[in-house]
Amino acid sequence: MVGASRAAGVMGSGAAPVVITVQGESPMRTNIPVARDRRASRGRYLALLTAEEAPGGSGWFAAYRVRAPEGGVYALTAVATAPVETPHTEAAGSYLRLRVNDGPFTEVSRSQPYWYESRPAWGDLSVLELGEVELRGGENTVTLRVTEPVVLDDTTAYMLSLDRFTLTLRRRPAGQPVPREVSVPVHRHGDPAPPLRVRFDGRATRSRHVRYTVTDHHGQRVAAGRVTVRAGDTTATVRLPRLPPGHYRVEVEGVGGRFACLPQRPPVIGAASRFGVNLWVSSLVPPSRIDEFARALGQMGAGWVRDGQSWPAAEPKPGAYDTARHDRVTRALGAHGLAVLDVVSPAPEWAMTEASLPLPADLRHAYRYARRLAQAAPDALQLSNEPDVDTTRSTGDAHAAFVKAAALGIRDAAEDTAGQPPLVVLPGIAQSGTFQDLMLDNDVVRYADAWAFHGYPDPAEQDDPQFPGAAAEQHELARRYGASGMPLWMTECGAFLDARPRLDLTPAQEVVQARYLVRSMVEGLAAGNARQFWFAGPPLHDDGVYFGLFDRDFQPLPAYAAFAALTSLLGEAHFVGTAPRLPTDVSGFVFDSGRGERVTVLWAPRSVRFDLPGAAYDMMGRRIVTGTSSPDPVYVVVPAAASPAPAVHRTPRRPLSPAEHIVLSQRYSARDAAPGKDNGDAPPPLGYRLSRRTRMTVDVYNFTGSARHVTLTPRPAPGWSVRPRREACARVPAQGRTGVGFTVTADRSVPRRTDHRLAFTAALDDGSEVPASVALVHVK
Repeated sequence: MVGASRAAGVMGSGAAPVVITVQGESPMRTNIPVARDRRASRGRYLALLTAEEAPGGSGWFAAYRVRAPEGGVYALTAVATAPVETPHTEAAGSYLRLRVNDGPFTEVSRSQPYWYESRPAWGDLSVLELGEVELRGGENTVTLRVTEPVVLDDTTAYMLSLDRFTLTLRRRPAGQPVPREVSVPVHRHGDPAPPLRVRFDGRATRSRHVRYTVTDHHGQRVAAGRVTVRAGDTTATVRLPRLPPGHYRVEVEGVGGRFACLPQRPPVIGAASRFGVNLWVSSLVPPSRIDEFARALGQMGAGWVRDGQSWPAAEPKPGAYDTARHDRVTRALGAHGLAVLDVVSPAPEWAMTEASLPLPADLRHAYRYARRLAQAAPDALQLSNEPDVDTTRSTGDAHAAFVKAAALGIRDAAEDTAGQPPLVVLPGIAQSGTFQDLMLDNDVVRYADAWAFHGYPDPAEQDDPQFPGAAAEQHELARRYGASGMPLWMTECGAFLDARPRLDLTPAQEVVQARYLVRSMVEGLAAGNARQFWFAGPPLHDDGVYFGLFDRDFQPLPAYAAFAALTSLLGEAHFVGTAPRLPTDVSGFVFDSGRGERVTVLWAPRSVRFDLPGAAYDMMGRRIVTGTSSPDPVYVVVPAAASPAPAVHRTPRRPLSPAEHIVLSQRYSARDAAPGKDNGDAPPPLGYRLSRRTRMTVDVYNFTGSARHVTLTPRPAPGWSVRPRREACARVPAQGRTGVGFTVTADRSVPRRTDHRLAFTAALDDGSEVPASVALVHVK
């Protein structure tokens, strides 16, 4: 029967299990088409893939008639597309909204780890656990709806493939509902006592009491009591006693939850904050959770969030922009006081060539796209993520030209908006080396407001991760390139902690994560970093490693509470220096909170007593009386006279000259491309691979409002010669591009497979110098 379900029971000892299977292609009502595929359970499946909104504005839907042989709570499983990438497919679908009978639609808002661990079914479909629903005995209607598009490779579309779904009856002990979810809201110390809310898997047939216990992050019991669920209800609440700042677990009849009590003093918020987290909302946060999640981050003290959107989806065709969904996310984050750092993704396929991948072949596309992004008013834009460790053949000089063009687009957005354009942040570099050196040789620093890099501890350091040397390396590099006055942002830092499938981190690992979060943030600021971004905020399981400050049910981990204590106690977090006269093995760092206080953060590999005056707080922000340092960081706060501290606010930009609006980019054919980076592990040579005689082009871009005459001068290394094929002078129209051809020759003294620098300088008619293009080349 069309739109009907099929129930099966297997007899055995006790009651037979009840399993209902519903074919996706057989709803009683739908506006979603059906497709054929022999791999589907009956050769057909529900198949939605469109950029168009559903007629009538009610969303794309499918309503199914489900006959339940008996009423009760059923586990819902579907063979369908997951809303995030999984190990067996990169395809992602839209989030589903679900309604049973006349109830409200509710989004299936599970976190990435749930979907990531889904078993493969066929094609791009997975076996998805969608939670539980309550059915009445007899006829029911189950409706699935899609109202939010998903970001695909090169577009934003509504997407759902559904082969079938299965409902399996959950047998209850003594027929009574059991707890399924336990939650306590994040709150501040001093707020009214928070409610403990218990959600049951069905309606209670009679009133009954269930017991709860609350333990701190050390596992010590701090509260206990009981909560009453009344007949006919599905939830029960009770007020917990007031607790000191910290992270807590609550358990009700074997079902656990987590919550955090935050320090009473709120943190510095917004762009003035030194602390941030990585998000990637479109991939990791279900639409219905965005507002609540942003609020939790603001409460925690993440002044900054690092996010981004897919360029191919945002500009599916040249000049045709679709950024509405991401713009809504940016506004939602800003509404909770979060400053947004958006990352520019690789270019769309239509903009690239084999030789330019992952950058646009015409840098005017980068200029226009960055200018368009700046109009949405994020607080900062970062011009790519870890370009030095991808698998493409792009080089540091090509990326530098891209950075210059995009930065000019961002700066010129001031003409489009009333406010100041976003800060320009250099690409987040994974590791120092040839790629970054070449970018810096191309003089990208003058186009940016902040320098960026990433750093992680050795993945083998599972029990006691150590802060990496990346910060010291990057500060030395900045000094070498005359950029010591530029703020350095560590836009990714975190720990690689091995995850257990479906269980994630152990309690011991959670403490390790909390410790390392505090220590890495403190050591990063002590190294001179202006801002620190933790990776990551949302729940995230990736290739056996768990990141994130929340568990898979979006409840806070101990690291969340430790982050909140850090931001509350350090305030403006101006580093003063290391603490003097400490016992051996004790690390201590002193900060000015900006509130007339000096805050010392201490830790040690083992318990060590210290003698420092002031009020002491543990890693979670709870007041303590002991003067003992341990692997858990401790804060000691003393009053101090306010002292001038370096500001982390925006400093006035130096206007860029017309010559700085000219961008030079060396262009070689695909056959002369660099050998590739192999995720940053490729050995040298790393430059363009040339024959003894090679033709190439220097593209000259003019991002000013009038035509410019530009004269190029090649600067080859010894043994190399460069001759223009025509003239080395070019007239470049306003907002235009002109290619100047050259022939590069290596004489017999040049050894094979050894990189050499090839630079091009340029000047305008008035003699002003254009920033150079510097590449590496070698003879094949």
